[in-house]
Amino acid sequence: MEMLQHLGAGFEAAFTLTNMLFICGGVTLGIIFGVTPGLGSVTALAILVPITFYFSPLAAIAFLVGVNKGGTSGGAIPAILINTPGTPEAAATALDGYPLTKSGRPLKAMKTALYSSVCGDTFSDCMLILLAAPFAAIALTFGPPEFTSIIIFSFTLIAALAGKSLTKGIMAAAFGMFLSTWGLDPVDASERLTFGTVELFDGIPLTPMAIGVLALSSVLAQIFALKKTGEPEKISTDLGFKAENKLPPSEFWGNWKTLLRSACIGTGVGMLPGLGVSLAAFLGYGAAKRASKTPEKFGQGTIEGIQATEASNSAVVGSNLIPTIALGIPGNVAAALLIGAFMIHGVVPGPLMMIEHGALVYSIFASMLMANVAHLIIGRIGITIWVKFVLIPKKIILPVVTVFCFLGVYIPSNSMFDVGLLLVFAGIGYVMRKSGFSIVCLVIGFLLGPMLEMALRQTMLMHKTDLTILITRPISLVFLLLTLFFIWHFGLKDRVMKKKKKEPATEAAGD
Repeated sequence: MEMLQHLGAGFEAAFTLTNMLFICGGVTLGIIFGVTPGLGSVTALAILVPITFYFSPLAAIAFLVGVNKGGTSGGAIPAILINTPGTPEAAATALDGYPLTKSGRPLKAMKTALYSSVCGDTFSDCMLILLAAPFAAIALTFGPPEFTSIIIFSFTLIAALAGKSLTKGIMAAAFGMFLSTWGLDPVDASERLTFGTVELFDGIPLTPMAIGVLALSSVLAQIFALKKTGEPEKISTDLGFKAENKLPPSEFWGNWKTLLRSACIGTGVGMLPGLGVSLAAFLGYGAAKRASKTPEKFGQGTIEGIQATEASNSAVVGSNLIPTIALGIPGNVAAALLIGAFMIHGVVPGPLMMIEHGALVYSIFASMLMANVAHLIIGRIGITIWVKFVLIPKKIILPVVTVFCFLGVYIPSNSMFDVGLLLVFAGIGYVMRKSGFSIVCLVIGFLLGPMLEMALRQTMLMHKTDLTILITRPISLVFLLLTLFFIWHFGLKDRVMKKKKKEPATEAAGD
């Protein structure tokens, strides 16, 4: 009952014209970034987080949440129309979405994707509202040893699942942690790797680092790819909008079990740091195919396949804020960027957030539910408009995104030093993309590094440098054992993969 009262107060604070405009603007921008192949919600968030410095805390988070929601579902549109996923998670949607387009039913496929996305998103938002407070209450019983073990476990889990190699993932996370130590020591204010540069006294700013490695490095990679392959062939604007594109409610809701199953899968994946939206999409698709009475129709253009993937990947959007709000540990890169936005406005995610900023948190919850309604309306009205963004050549889109990257860094700080950092991190991000190192691990390592340092130093001070406390406290021991399990399991997987790669090479040399 108390939760409903808090949520009611949250709606009262959030249901204003200004906040609604920010939510609608965020959803619209998110869809546009999602529709444009090669961009997506993460790029949008990286570019737009600095702009929210000028907003109120509620308007800023509501705007960014709208961007994330719109970007996640927007990637399905090019996947359906031209078999080119706008975001990685939309690759699963293309399996059935593109065959529907080829059969002359693209509108039906896009409607299915939109409605399924909103359903999965709403379900996960409800789970966030129900579980965030209990999770935070449990987290309040944790001490520095528990937080140390949880953060180490999160690093390992993210490193294991965010990239193809555990070793490279851990190395990327460690590099991110190393970068987070630059600046003044948080305890004695001594200089660490500042090189006498005043701009580095507060450490490396999040904005140029995030925009550089996430957005600008992606633009660089696409520019070099275009230079090699040339402009892709033109897309036909004749998408075959026919009367067959009607989607009767009975046909959509006839697969309610698929929607519910996929929403549960996406919510579960979102609650665990590092698993990612793409994994949720393919897990939802696989589960729907196994449970279907006609699995042979999957991949041939069935709306059930679209429902499964879109409900799953959109359900991650709300649930990945559960560990973010309750523990201060981001579930994925989008949540990590939202942590940066919270910090810009003086709000530190973690167990105390529900106590110190309870009114703001419930207003954000209300804004998320309102954003789902806005997403449904804007997405439905704009279906025929979003198609136009698919047709814009990359040689026009990429320069515009590059300008936004520079403006997003320079305007909040008014510093050319930050612009220089942007270029440095764009180069680092590009090299990491080409060499197979996980950028996700780098960003989350950078964000969680200060938390790990503080928790570890507090543990050592409280227990006189006796780190055996980490294995004598039950919760801490459980997370350390889980860490060792993931290192062993995924380390063994790495070795098996390397062995398989060597065997064909050896056989070929023998021949």
